[in-house]
Amino acid sequence: MARYNKKRARQLQHDVFRDKTMATFDRLGDRLEGRGRMILYALAGLVALAVLLGLYSWWSNRQLNEARAALGRAITIAETPVSPTPAPGATTPTFSTENERAQRAVEEFQKVEAKYGDPFKTQARYFKANNLLLLNRQQGISELEAVSKSDEEAIADWAKFALAQAREADGQYDAAAALYNELAKDANSFVPAETVNLRLATVYEQQGKKAEAADLFFRIAETARKETDGEGQPAAPPSAAREAAEKLQKLDPARYAQLPPEPVRNLP
Repeated sequence: MARYNKKRARQLQHDVFRDKTMATFDRLGDRLEGRGRMILYALAGLVALAVLLGLYSWWSNRQLNEARAALGRAITIAETPVSPTPAPGATTPTFSTENERAQRAVEEFQKVEAKYGDPFKTQARYFKANNLLLLNRQQGISELEAVSKSDEEAIADWAKFALAQAREADGQYDAAAALYNELAKDANSFVPAETVNLRLATVYEQQGKKAEAADLFFRIAETARKETDGEGQPAAPPSAAREAAEKLQKLDPARYAQLPPEPVRNLP
């Protein structure tokens, strides 16, 4: 009898669980009654949205890949070595003069600029401006001035640096120094500080400001010689630091002698 009672109790518990479960489903069915079509519409909308997002993602990735490829082709053209006698059987574009190469590069960058959005549009405009400096210097400078005010901060900084270099090359040292100083004072600049300061010190030297130039050369070289890597070992000095030390040695040997010795990295 006891065994029967246990079995019956389990059946009753099971029935209670089943009744509660079914009652819950019944209440849910009552709530959804008459809303079946609305739910189907909602589900269909979610599916359609997912499809649209998938298509947009596919299209967006395709556009990005196309833009990267187009910009890469234009950069390759801009960096193609100039040769008066192209190699026999060459399959890539060849150019006999720098002007010829610059003209072709400008055309390719203009295509990217016209077809794609940022950041590729602004990048293409920056590279186009650098090539225009050879073909139409004033137009190239105007383009660099425009790009230097772009919202694409990295490209804007490099455009400002290129503009300063153009001013320096044209002998406009005051204008060049002003631009270099702007970049040097910007802690968030994308142009390495030692690169900017090296050019600024060189401009000071051209202006006859030898003390200011020596100070900057010294600071660049000293900072690099004190730098360490993540393991506490001396960091490899950037090329700008090596050039600064060489310039300081020529400009002010006594100040050069005050530099800390070049560090030696410990071998493992």
